[in-house]
Amino acid sequence: MRGVIVDCAIYRDGRRTDGPADFSDALAEARAEGNSFLWVGLHEPTEAEFELVTSEFGLHPLAVEDALKAHQRPKLEVYKDSLFIVLKPVRYDDAADTVTTSELMLFVGDSFVVTVRHGEGSPLAEVRHRLEQEPEVLRHGPAAVLYAVSDAVVDQYVEVASELQVDLEELETEVFAPVGGDTRNTASRIYGFKRQVLEFRRASGPLTDPVTRLSGAGVPFVPEPSRPFFRDVGDHLAKVNETVEGLDRLLTDILSAHLAQMGVQQNDDMRKISAWAAMAAVPTMIAGIYGMNFAHMPELRQPWGYPAVVALMAGLVFALHRYFKRRGWL
Repeated sequence: MRGVIVDCAIYRDGRRTDGPADFSDALAEARAEGNSFLWVGLHEPTEAEFELVTSEFGLHPLAVEDALKAHQRPKLEVYKDSLFIVLKPVRYDDAADTVTTSELMLFVGDSFVVTVRHGEGSPLAEVRHRLEQEPEVLRHGPAAVLYAVSDAVVDQYVEVASELQVDLEELETEVFAPVGGDTRNTASRIYGFKRQVLEFRRASGPLTDPVTRLSGAGVPFVPEPSRPFFRDVGDHLAKVNETVEGLDRLLTDILSAHLAQMGVQQNDDMRKISAWAAMAAVPTMIAGIYGMNFAHMPELRQPWGYPAVVALMAGLVFALHRYFKRRGWL
């Protein structure tokens, strides 16, 4: 069990202190003091490893099942003795142009916080360290941890959205650059980028409802003084979702413009091919006529007949070339 416990501490009056190693004793001590709470951090526990935490903290079995299986949408569940919150931190690999998500679950009760992390993108270590430098915030109890974690996750969203915006501007420049590059690679990049934006939306979009509920009344274990902080998180999240929706719409427009460019380029190519085919068809037709086996052909026995026909072919081809050139086909 010790291998999955990332950190465990009692916070008294906003300051970290060492407490009993046993969860039951530590929780009883925190509840008895009134101004303390226990924060336990776990990383990808198994069912057997999490069973002790479940029994000691009285966690709801449905929430425990979700925390163990992971692959959940961001959500907020209210149970009798605790809140269960699912967050999805995101990271953006600029070199590979990929958005990766991890999962972070929080159980928040009257005197405890249990965090369960899946994946590598969670900002918990930084959040805990920062909170320990701000005892005035930690004095608000478990709600302060919930706020700090959700705020850190949304701050990650803001950073990733900014990076996606920069990369999208580069992609837009590439799409509207003069034609001549590998258009198939460009279309593939647009589709790939759209998939990454969709992955981002799956993390940020569903979080709106939980944050809105936390900022309002009626959610237990979230005292009234903490609600304005969640409203601030909600404002930041709303801006992120607006940015992501804008990115998605712009990607759709870029893809449509790229497909239109490809259609125009194909039309230009077809016109050029048709023009050259027409110029090749004229001398082929004349030569075909004179190649037929007839005794009486115009100017067949004249010494100037052959050069005259060749000159006629060249003249017609030149006239067609001038015509297609004026029309913009060549």
